[in-house]
Amino acid sequence: MKKGIRVALLAIFVIVGSLYAKTTTSTVALTEAQKAALLFMYQEEKVARDVYVNLGAKYPTASTFANIAVSEQTHMDSVEKLCIKYGVNISNVDEAAIGIFVLPELQSLYNVLLAQGSVSLVEGLKVGVAIEEKDITDIVTYEQGMPADVVKVFESLRSGSYNHLSAFQTALTAAQ
Repeated sequence: MKKGIRVALLAIFVIVGSLYAKTTTSTVALTEAQKAALLFMYQEEKVARDVYVNLGAKYPTASTFANIAVSEQTHMDSVEKLCIKYGVNISNVDEAAIGIFVLPELQSLYNVLLAQGSVSLVEGLKVGVAIEEKDITDIVTYEQGMPADVVKVFESLRSGSYNHLSAFQTALTAAQ
């Protein structure tokens, strides 16, 4: 009788253990479109950071750029973790290379935004507004159908983008 109870308990522990392992270590596989969306968001956060780093250097008295550039690095780090978790190839991304992007669309966007923002402080602040509005729109678009952990990160990014947008709008009003 004791042997039968031990076998039954062992079987229960094995079943519970395997169920626990499956729920804690499994990762949903993303589609190629979802992986492309993660890469895009990772690079888009880099666009924001790199533009703000350059405009912060050009307009050192406008602390909005420097402050938000730091936050954009945090956004990049959050999306980078998702890229790694979901097997998105980011090996060709060089975070340290300011103004260099692997996605041609975002390279072009960066070039246009930096040129526009370099015209004047007011234009630079308008660029900040435009970047944050684009981020919010893209986050809303790309979070559709994503796993819960991605949606959670994207919601945090969106909240941060709304804060950044407000900061740029306030600075723009004061500068005009």
